[in-house]
Amino acid sequence: MTEAAKQVAQQAEDRLDKVAEMVRKRFGDITRAHFADVVKSGRFADEGDAGNGPGRQERRAG
Repeated sequence: MTEAAKQVAQQAEDRLDKVAEMVRKRFGDITRAHFADVVKSGRFADEGDAGNGPGRQERRAG
């Protein structure tokens, strides 16, 4: 590979690494925010038997 091609390949790899890091960060931010919203809405509140909470029958039937 020529020196110019190596430089182009390295630049492309660096850009892809930056994009991948941004995607990982954004995914983490989104999932943390979603999980926090789920907890705040009471989804994990103690409702007795975890397998028999409201909506359980609808999910089985659907």
